[in-house]
Amino acid sequence: MFDPIAIFGNSAAEEVWTQRKIMKPSNLLTFLTIICATVAATFDAHSADKPNILFIYTDDQSDRTVSSYERAPSWVDTPNIDRLAASGVRFKHAYNGTWCMPARATFLTGKHQYGVESMRMEGAYPGSTYDPEKTPFWMRSFKEAGYTTAHIGKWHTGVDTGYGRDWDYQIVWNRPKFPKNSGNYYDDQLISFNGGEAQMTKGYSTTNYTKWAQDYLKGEGRDEKKPWLLWLCYAGSHGPFTPAPRHIDSIDESIEIPFPPDFHGPRPGKPLYVKKREAWKLARDGKYYTQRPPKGGEFQESSRRYQETVMSLDEAVGQLIETLKETNQFENTLIVFTSDQGFAWGQHGFQHKIAPYDANISSPLVISFPGRVPEGKVCTTPVGGQDLVPTLFKFAHVELPWEMHGRDITPLLQNPEANSDHSVLIAYTARIYGSKTRDLSQSTDEGSDIPWWVSYRKHNYKFIKNMLPGEVEELYDINSDPEELINLAFYPEYRDELKQLKHEMLAELRRTDSPFVDQID
Repeated sequence: MFDPIAIFGNSAAEEVWTQRKIMKPSNLLTFLTIICATVAATFDAHSADKPNILFIYTDDQSDRTVSSYERAPSWVDTPNIDRLAASGVRFKHAYNGTWCMPARATFLTGKHQYGVESMRMEGAYPGSTYDPEKTPFWMRSFKEAGYTTAHIGKWHTGVDTGYGRDWDYQIVWNRPKFPKNSGNYYDDQLISFNGGEAQMTKGYSTTNYTKWAQDYLKGEGRDEKKPWLLWLCYAGSHGPFTPAPRHIDSIDESIEIPFPPDFHGPRPGKPLYVKKREAWKLARDGKYYTQRPPKGGEFQESSRRYQETVMSLDEAVGQLIETLKETNQFENTLIVFTSDQGFAWGQHGFQHKIAPYDANISSPLVISFPGRVPEGKVCTTPVGGQDLVPTLFKFAHVELPWEMHGRDITPLLQNPEANSDHSVLIAYTARIYGSKTRDLSQSTDEGSDIPWWVSYRKHNYKFIKNMLPGEVEELYDINSDPEELINLAFYPEYRDELKQLKHEMLAELRRTDSPFVDQID
């Protein structure tokens, strides 16, 4: 039986029935053909050319916390993130940034920290600001292309969150605007709804953000006729590691977590700031405790709390996917799951991000899109956060509004296991952005005692240029030395490899208009 409601929906069905009564059969057939073509074109434009995009962005989450990753200990279990990886492509080496604010600035602009003009720290930490005319965010281009744009969760890039300009819908915890509330990663957050006055909001943040995101996926706050882009920024798993009440003590205390191989020195071949790094101190009870925030954490207990905090993120991934399926949007949604960067926990003596080692900054990255991205594949080619932005534009068939620093990685998604020359440059310039990074006299960050650096990954090698005069260069073979313990820059047989990688690094800095490239020796 002919059912126009099932085929066309309520509004179109009414028109069909009206025309059916007044038209001749031959004219009605022509009318139905036109309607079918229009509906098909609309469907194709939305599903093929303009997919929905769910970009899940966690905080300080190392790839060690995802059980499908090679670095993950045997006691780590993230079934929902693993299922997402099984439905798409998991990237073994992803470098989105060095710390929270510049990683987000790169995502919002598609540029490295040194290319984000006007962004600066201002006022009490994490106070910051920028000029939206000098530092436009690319979400405007998606809006102009017919997308509804939304941001839910943590904000850490200037007090101006861009509501109404970049985001059609926004539920935001604005850390730079409320420094006194900026440490409340898990409860009692000042939340602003669509530009309104911030309200003190109770409840576990991961749970809150997930519920708000589910409401959005179900249609709240958006035009259901338009494709959508949602940037969902969780506060977890940032310190102080705070599991949801339901996950506290989920990991058995009898599990003995081994110390990383260079938990203590002397760390030969490393730069001086790494050699002297001792973030953990032995106490009278024979246990090691951290010296930096989150202070007081004992190594074994804090390692478990970190992973227990990730459990709610894993639950959230499962809940969001289920909501997409319930609302018949899963097949037409590109899902990206990643983090701003990782977090070292004892490796090289650190309890920190920021440093150029995988233990500090390597994050999980999973990309899934049914029918458009292969299932259950692992890509070993290194990629960067700057690459994700042009990739989103490619999937959405939206023209880039300016020259991005990253490169579209859809070829890697189409053929994840192919050999590729794709390379990744990451630069750390502490709290300095844009053209102000030209002054290398700022290259020692007193707050973290980690000097500026640039790293360049290609194939299995990582080259690190430390920006302090006279400091050692570093070269690691990540495949054979994933812990980055052996600095090959001291081995004569790797001299040509080091020279070539340095040459390519300088070329990439020049391509992306680095203000300080000509000062690198």
